[in-house]
Parts: sequence; C-alpha cells; structure tokens
Amino acid sequence: MNSKQYAEVVVNAPLGKSLHYRIPDALSNQIKIGRRVKVPLGKRLVGGYCVGLTSCAPVVKEIKDVVEVQDGGLSLREGMLRLTQEISKHYLCPWGVAIEAVLPSPVKRGLKTKKTKALRLIKDKEAILTELALLKKRAPRQASALSALLEAGEGMALKELSQLSRCSPAGLQNLARRRLVEFYDLSPQETLWSGKPKSPPFILTSEQQKALDIIMTKLREGGFGVVLLQGVTGSGKTEVYLQAIQEAVTQGLGAIVLVPEVSLTPQTVERFQSRFDGVAVLHSYLSEAEHNSQWHAVAEGRAQVVIGARSAVFAPLERLGLIVVDEEHETTYKQENPPRYHARDVAIMRARQEGAVVVLGSATPSLESYFNALTGKYEGVTLTKRIGDRPLPRVEIVDMKGEFHVGRGTRLLSRRLEHYMKQSLSKGEQVILFLNRRGFSPFVSCPRCGFVLKCGRCDIALTYHKKDHIALCHYCHKDVSPPQDCPDCAGAKLNYFGLGTERIEEEIRRSFPEYKPIRMDSDTMRGRKSHEKAFRTFQKGEAQILIGTQMIAKGLDFPNVTLVGVISADTVLNLPDFRACERTFQLLAQVAGRAGRGPKGGRVVIQSFNPKQYAILAAAAHDYHGFAQRELEYRRALGYPPFGCMVRVLFRGRKEGAVREKALEMANTLKEMSGDNGQRIEVVGPAPAPISRIRNMSRWNLILKARSYAAITEALEKVSRNKTSKGVREIIDVDPYNML
Repeated sequence: MNSKQYAEVVVNAPLGKSLHYRIPDALSNQIKIGRRVKVPLGKRLVGGYCVGLTSCAPVVKEIKDVVEVQDGGLSLREGMLRLTQEISKHYLCPWGVAIEAVLPSPVKRGLKTKKTKALRLIKDKEAILTELALLKKRAPRQASALSALLEAGEGMALKELSQLSRCSPAGLQNLARRRLVEFYDLSPQETLWSGKPKSPPFILTSEQQKALDIIMTKLREGGFGVVLLQGVTGSGKTEVYLQAIQEAVTQGLGAIVLVPEVSLTPQTVERFQSRFDGVAVLHSYLSEAEHNSQWHAVAEGRAQVVIGARSAVFAPLERLGLIVVDEEHETTYKQENPPRYHARDVAIMRARQEGAVVVLGSATPSLESYFNALTGKYEGVTLTKRIGDRPLPRVEIVDMKGEFHVGRGTRLLSRRLEHYMKQSLSKGEQVILFLNRRGFSPFVSCPRCGFVLKCGRCDIALTYHKKDHIALCHYCHKDVSPPQDCPDCAGAKLNYFGLGTERIEEEIRRSFPEYKPIRMDSDTMRGRKSHEKAFRTFQKGEAQILIGTQMIAKGLDFPNVTLVGVISADTVLNLPDFRACERTFQLLAQVAGRAGRGPKGGRVVIQSFNPKQYAILAAAAHDYHGFAQRELEYRRALGYPPFGCMVRVLFRGRKEGAVREKALEMANTLKEMSGDNGQRIEVVGPAPAPISRIRNMSRWNLILKARSYAAITEALEKVSRNKTSKGVREIIDVDPYNML
C-alpha cells in the first residue's frame, strides 16, 4: 500500500511548474515516480509524468484526482527524470516537453512486438553442398541464399537473407518446398544477435593504443570523464571505440554509440555486430514495431550496446559506462524542434550524472570541443596517421571561373575532374561526387526581366526537380508546375540556374553512360531501407559513381573509392552564419576523407569560385589546427562560442508589424536590464531573419550573447513574465546551429 497520498505531476504544457493530484485508493499500488499518468487540466484530460510523491496536502483551492496510470507499468528511471530536468533548465523549455523527448512514440503507444520470420538449414553441410552445385546454374539466387545460410552457420531473418542474396520470397519458398530450409519465428531477443562468428580485435597502432589506454583508465576508475579523440580520416577511430566498448561490456556496463546520419547506421551496425551480440538499433527509420522491440530489449537488459541517431542518447540502459559520439561536430546532433537539445551536450550531462565516460570522435572537431581540449576541460588525444601509414589523398582546387563557359554551355564538371573520373573508372575504381544541394536547379529565373520563381508562402526561391517537373519549396514543401512563360514580362523562356544533385546525376548519365550512378539525398532516400540498399549496392560495386549531399560526406568506408569530386565548395560558405567557414572546412575535409582508404590511394578535386578562401585552402592542405587557430581568433574578437554563450530568440507571427513590435520591445527591455545581475548581455538586433517569411509567418531574430548562460537565462525568465503580444510566438534556441 502506497503511504503517499499525493502525486507531483509534470504535464506536456508550457506551465513552468509541476501540479499536485490526489492518488485514489484504486491506483495507490500502481503509482510510482516515473510512471505516465492521465490527469485533469482545466476541462480536459492530459498525459503527464509522476515526478514525486508526498503525504503533505498541497496548499491549493481544489485538488483533483489522478484519473489513470498508463503504459501497463512502464516508467522512467529517476536518473532519466533528473536528466530531463537539467535539459529543461539549460534549453529553457518546459520540463514536460523534455520528458516527452525521452520515450519514442511507439513505446508510448504500447505497440505489440511483431514476430520476425526467419529461415534455417535443415540438411547437413554435405547435402547442402550437393544442392548448391545443382542450383548454381538453374537458380543462382537460391544458391546464393543457401550459401549465405551455410556461411552464417545458423538461421537468418527473412528480410536480411533476401537482401543479402537478392533471392525473392518466392525463391526462398521454393527452397522450403524442397526441404532444404524451414521457416520459423525469430524471437525479439534473437534479432539482437547477428548469428555470425565474431571477429577478433585488430592489433592497434601505437597512437590507437595510447588513445585506448586513456579511455580504459577512465572506465576502470569508474568516474565521469570526457575524451576528445581527434583522428584524421581513416586513422582507425572506430577500432578504438570497439575495444573501449568491449571493456565496458566486460565490466557489465552498457554503451551508447551515436552516429550523425541514419545513412551511417547500416555500416556501423554491421561492424559492431561483427564484434558483439546484443546490439540494439534506435533511429527514426525503423518501423514502429521494430522501434518498440529494440527499446524494450535495452530497457530489459537484453542489449548492452545501443547504436543510433540523436535520440539514442536517451536509451534506457540501467548501468551506463560509455557514450561514443562519432563525428561529434555534426550539426544533425542539434534538434530543431522542442526541446532544442544538442545530443553531444546531453550525452555529457547524462554521463556526468551516471558516472560514465564520453568519447567525442572526429577528424574535424567542433571548435567548442577543440577549445575545451586545449584548455584541459576535456582530455585530448590525436591520431595523426592513417592505418597502414596510407597517405591522405592529394587535393587539387579548380578555379571554376576559368571553366564556367568553356566550349558550349556551362560546365558542371571541370575538365580536370572529368579526366580523373575517366582514369579511375577505366581501372574499375569508384568515384564519389559531393554537392550539398538537392534538386535539379536551385532557382528558376527570367533572363529578360530578372523574375525569380518564389514560394508564395516563404521568402525563398523554389527549387526545380526535373524528374517530377515541379518547383518545390524546401521549407513548406509547397510545389507548383513551372510556368512556360515569364509571369512578369511574358518572356518566352525561363532559365534554370544553379546546380543540384539531380542535375549532376543527369550530367553523369549523359557523360558516362557505361557506368551506373546512384544518388543519395533526401529526395531518393525516403524508404525505411533506402539507405541500406544504396550502401549495399555501392559496396558490392554494382554502382560505380555515388552522388550525394552531406549524408555521404562522413563515416562511410569504401576502399575502392579512389576519387572524390566536390562539385561546389561554395554552397555553405556564403550563408549568413558565423559558423559558415567552420562548416565548409568540416564538410570538405570529411568528404575528402572518403578517398584513398584502400591500398590504391586516392585523389580529391575541389571546384570553387572562391579558391583562395582560407577554409578551402586549409581543407585542401589537411590543416585542421591552422584553420582552428585562425577561426578561434575571429570568434574571440566577436565573443562568439566558445568564448561566450549565445541564445537566439525567433519571433514568428502572421502580422509583420506585431512581430517587429514584440521583437523591439524585448530587445529594449533586455538592453535596460543588462548588467542588473552584474553580467553584461550583448543584444544583437532585432532584425528580419535571413529567410524572413516561412509558411506565411513573418520572422525576426534577436541574438543574445553573454559570458554565461545563467545571465541570459535569468534575464529571459524575467522578460517572459511580461504578457506575449497576441499572435506572436517566441522561440528560444540555446546554442543555435540554424541562424536562417
């Protein structure tokens, strides 16, 4: 019997406080801290979380009863509640919003776990080899499926086997009819086990061993610590992660591995499953049933190693020992919806609370992490050499001003890049082409009057997608059919300007018809298994040219890639963002690192209209430290992170006058308050956002800078007590990564 009579409940609403409810006798044995409950709020029932229990009656006029306990016993651990409370305070969002981010939707809905169909051999090895000899000519894909099962040594999930062997379900059914295999149900626990023999760890280089020793020492000491592992591309950071995780698992501790892109997950999972059993995967491209199954496997202790994207930082491991944040500099770790957290920083918050070790890995660390290592806040260790002492790829910069109108029309590929592509492809090698812009043309314009086809709801040019013959807004997703004539001057021809990945693909198909290209961007990678399918196709050599946006720029390891072409190094460089140079350097350095990872070596060609820009020159020279020192000097002079703290307040509403008035009102109030708490807050703006209108909503930015977050937080809390102007919403983004 629960002796506590009242539950402290946090609901997902912007109240700024928890509420107290009476616990009815019928629910007294079910309610405990961390449980989801249903409670009355005004005239409606809302979901919430019990964050405390008390026997003291709250001092309120009327106290209502808890109506229901949800999820059949599912509850959050108190440690996770403390973490969400810290997230709420740091990112200035309601506690209920932070708690909601922890549980995936399929888990909250309590979906049933579906059984997975699998196949296994039912004849001995000798009989299977005999059948293989017969099938290789008549039914090669069925033979491939038998070979895969024989090599695995045990059963395999139907989908996995079908993808691996390219044998259709009908072909697998035929094998079952011939009594060579049988179907069975794979339990949720079995889906965590790869069924393949485990690979032994590699022998480490002296640099890798030094890095591992530092991490192992911290793990064995059993306390909190952060290690920045900076290693050039191909230096073997993943092997250091694997052996560090092995130490954590040996100690009975769990490990989380965060990756910045879902496209990295198939290759990452494959590498980790080759070393560990009980590997769970958590990311948004899983089906709801898969997500639910994997989450519960972690919560119940059946999985000790978790791999996933941003939200996997909340994986419900009971005894956490290690968190690896791979490619820690990536902006995809920053969530753009409430709560606007950064997974790297939340990983450090969680590790500090649970006494775990965090490893931040990158060839091009964020300047914040690099500075923390320089000043001793983090322990820094560097891998300067590639495995096998393979050289970093040679990088050439091509000035596209000299190539732009050579011959007929506009050149998308420089003559030098085209020459190197022919050279590599003729030798059976593979090529990666990188362009951080999707679609066919970024804008449609009239050459006579200068008209630009824009979105009617957003202050942005529409991007032309040739395959679907639509002009699409990449912000509100509105699409229109491009007009044949100019709407302004009735000119007979509109031009399609600029480059996108779709246009590059068309050019490649025309210029290299004998080679198969594959495109990876958010237009082509829409299905749950699309990333994995594209990865397998390129890995097997079934496609020779990979074209893509930033999802192909990091983490992928293809030894047969000997040439990387950067179609335009300028796409990020000219954005109105203080991190533009840093992002340009990181993207170029990371994509260049995809070349020369095998024994054949590699080459990189960077095309740019601004070839003397220091971020481009530093990336071409593989000079991270030189770039970082110059960029830090610029940041120090202007008080940008890591030398100060920054918060962006975005004002949004349908009436621009009301939005401007509210932004000016807050800016003036903050300027008057600056220094009241002994700390000066620099108020920059307000000004219209670089994209001043999205979905018919006017947008204004206000930037706040100070030496500490406490100063900004205190000031914003005072200002927020003032009544918000009707129809204007304030969005507070701590540590903003999107300034548009």
